[in-house]
Amino acid sequence: MTQTPERFSGRDQPLTLGIVGAGVMGRGIAQVAAEAGVTVLLADVEPRAAEEARGFVAAMLERRRAKGRINAAEAAAALDLIGVVAVGDDAGWAALRACDAVVEAVVERLDVKHAVIAGLEAVVRPDCILASNTSSLSVTELGAGARRPERVAGFHFFNPVPLMRVVEVVAGLRTAPWVVEALEALARRMGHRPLRAADTPGFLVNHAGRAYTSEAMRIVAENIASHQEVDRVMVEAAGFGMGPFQLIDLVGMDVVQTVSESVYHQYFEEPRYRPVHLGALRRAGGLLGRKSGAGFYRYEDGRQVAQAQPAVPEVSLAARPVWISDRHPSEAAALRNALASAGAAIETGARPSADALCMVTPFGEDASTAALAEGLDPRRTVAVDMLLGIDRIRTLMTGVATRPDCRDLAHALLAAGGHGVCVINDSPGFLAQRIVAGIVNLGCDIAQQRIAAPADIDTGAKLALGYPMGPLEWGDALGPQKVLAILAAMHDFYGDPRYRPSPWLKRRALLGLSLGTPEGRGGSQLV
Repeated sequence: MTQTPERFSGRDQPLTLGIVGAGVMGRGIAQVAAEAGVTVLLADVEPRAAEEARGFVAAMLERRRAKGRINAAEAAAALDLIGVVAVGDDAGWAALRACDAVVEAVVERLDVKHAVIAGLEAVVRPDCILASNTSSLSVTELGAGARRPERVAGFHFFNPVPLMRVVEVVAGLRTAPWVVEALEALARRMGHRPLRAADTPGFLVNHAGRAYTSEAMRIVAENIASHQEVDRVMVEAAGFGMGPFQLIDLVGMDVVQTVSESVYHQYFEEPRYRPVHLGALRRAGGLLGRKSGAGFYRYEDGRQVAQAQPAVPEVSLAARPVWISDRHPSEAAALRNALASAGAAIETGARPSADALCMVTPFGEDASTAALAEGLDPRRTVAVDMLLGIDRIRTLMTGVATRPDCRDLAHALLAAGGHGVCVINDSPGFLAQRIVAGIVNLGCDIAQQRIAAPADIDTGAKLALGYPMGPLEWGDALGPQKVLAILAAMHDFYGDPRYRPSPWLKRRALLGLSLGTPEGRGGSQLV
């Protein structure tokens, strides 16, 4: 027996949704479903928990009414659609018999979820969909314990549900296509954007988010830059709403590290997902972030304690001439114009004079490697990151042999006009190059594995992760060839398969295709 997607789509279609688990996620799902005209049966093993959850939803609806987002009649109608029931071994499951679909939002334990599914299968109709809000467990494994695994699917919302208007729809290996289509229709009815994802560790969103925080922690662990400098660059240059270490402190190092380790082990130690020891150490030390009062930052009364920025060196901007490498002509021209406007004495010869400060603009290389590649004196050479432009904060990289006076002059020149400058130690790929290239590469690998369609990969990253651009969209904006060059240089330097370019990226860069181009299979797209 099956139900049609149309049964779940229109507001005028009567529909009953059971929700098992009245915690944060369950009550959020109940609210958006009721506002969409769906009859909700909110169930919990603790009768008081379900009642309290309904009271919480009532308060949220009143808040929306007060803000003018819904009127009083709409708020009252939504609340009237939410009923509460007790379920479990003592109360039984019969109260959910009439449901067209049930979403379980209980604790992330396979044995508990299997028990819920078994209890539901004893009473619901054969065509009732059994959906799980799991964020980390295999949907295939959840369905393996069911009598009808074809009706079991993932329906993963994000917290807070009323604000995070995106939901992953995950098919297990035995999930029937009509179930996926019905859940997508239900998501749209509730005002959410459904993202179809394959049943893989982390699904789509948690998988895509691995590159941002893990590469940032590796940068700090290598003593390339401080966490404050990484956050400044990713917010001010890359456009993220929150730096990776601010994000870790918000979510909690206990959660971030545990999820990272889980995905890594579920992928059988795939190097792309390798966690950093720094996270495990800080978790063990209780430096969890906001929840513990201290993480990468300190917090007082729940607010991050501000930290002073390094002072700009006081040097003459004409202390020595400046020579800028033309290895990357457009980047060199932009840097030359900026420094000339700051008052630098720019040399225009093919090679620098014996006294000149040498500046290079590499992609993927560190300052020392770039200096040697161009036959420059590494003591007088510094590197500037031009990947995202220099209109905002500017990143200056010194080599291991760079003299302090050359570093200070470069810092002062880049800071002229009030620009922020982040000075970092030698690193293949600077800061933004490393992290953004990693984000793009991971998005490409998600596409290569057919975990999600290219458009959904970008949408998920923007809506659920808050990225300024989707991974594939960002790669196209920067140029796939440039991203490939960054990764290839990092892979060559480190010899670490963590940085190996995805086949999806490599093929499209070599062919000059967009990263959003699907595989050619007779003109169709396989997802």
